[in-house]
Amino acid sequence: MTSIIFCVTNDLYFDRRMHKICSSLQAAGYEVTLVGRSNKEEKKDTAPSYRRHWLTCWLKRGPFFYVEFQLRLWIFLLLQKKSILCAIDLDTMPAVFMASILKKQVRVVDAHELFTEQKEVVSRKWVHRIWLTAERWLVPRFPLGYTVNDQLSQEFKKRYGVNYVIVRNVPVTVSFPVQYIAAQQPWIIYQGAVNEGRSFETLIPAMTMVDTPLHIYGKGNFLEEVQQLIHTYKLKDKVICHAPVLPEKLVQLTPQATIGVTLFEKTGLNQYWSLANRFFDYIMAGIPQICSDFPAYQSILAKYPVGLAVNPEDPEAIAAALNKLLTNRVVYEQCKRACWEARQELNWEREQQHLLDFYAKLS
Repeated sequence: MTSIIFCVTNDLYFDRRMHKICSSLQAAGYEVTLVGRSNKEEKKDTAPSYRRHWLTCWLKRGPFFYVEFQLRLWIFLLLQKKSILCAIDLDTMPAVFMASILKKQVRVVDAHELFTEQKEVVSRKWVHRIWLTAERWLVPRFPLGYTVNDQLSQEFKKRYGVNYVIVRNVPVTVSFPVQYIAAQQPWIIYQGAVNEGRSFETLIPAMTMVDTPLHIYGKGNFLEEVQQLIHTYKLKDKVICHAPVLPEKLVQLTPQATIGVTLFEKTGLNQYWSLANRFFDYIMAGIPQICSDFPAYQSILAKYPVGLAVNPEDPEAIAAALNKLLTNRVVYEQCKRACWEARQELNWEREQQHLLDFYAKLS
């Protein structure tokens, strides 16, 4: 049985992409391990079919956290039996590279994003310089890999000459009636990481012009700033922050919302080229959404008009789009019907075959 070890730095409980990937490969006959760091805020969930391992780090953030994590991950990988080693993005590639060289094992990368083009990286000169140096050295040494859309695949090829296949991060099909009964009172949902670059600086002010509550489910490096924006604009009764919800509960909660929000700033190519997980989650839930007017989103909206594309830097445009979906029943129902059509194509049951084909060639 071929063994695969996936390496992440984030929370194992809330990473639905990795849960899908690991579950599909385990079901296909691979022996799968997902390794990440332990978190004091861990929540118990349904035990998955694959193995999970938590690395305990003394440090929780900053440059020395990454040094400690790489060392602990490297030691862990050296002690495992022969496996395919998969780095999830740039922040786990150093340890995976070193372990694969010493143990002469196959290494691949799952490039969720263009790491050095995230706002929290590109906006900090020295941090960006360090990660960019690492990216330029490491990515060419990971010729085998996959990413989430054609735009990112082309960017990796242009920069580093690597040909990464595409495995889109679409959700597992959720079964519930087409005429799902939403809450009696309309409400707007944002689900996912509350990080820099997610347009909260324009979304929160936009909510002063929208007479419907926004519920935010998630945590991240920009949560305190979001709470301050809510206070500044006196929106504590209209914009409500919730603790992260386990994936199995979020899947049932999302269809009850009226509108979803998928917004990113244009700072950094990662946001500009990427397709957010929540974009597909809202489609699967059957709810219309507003999203940034970036190329990757526009290409899907051209085929499936599941929502409205807006300038993420314009609060008035965001408010106008939200109000249009809230008040124009014809447009809203058109978007909702498009969601149900898109669900038939944009689902994990279809997409996982690309993943299985990729690993079959390595076994």
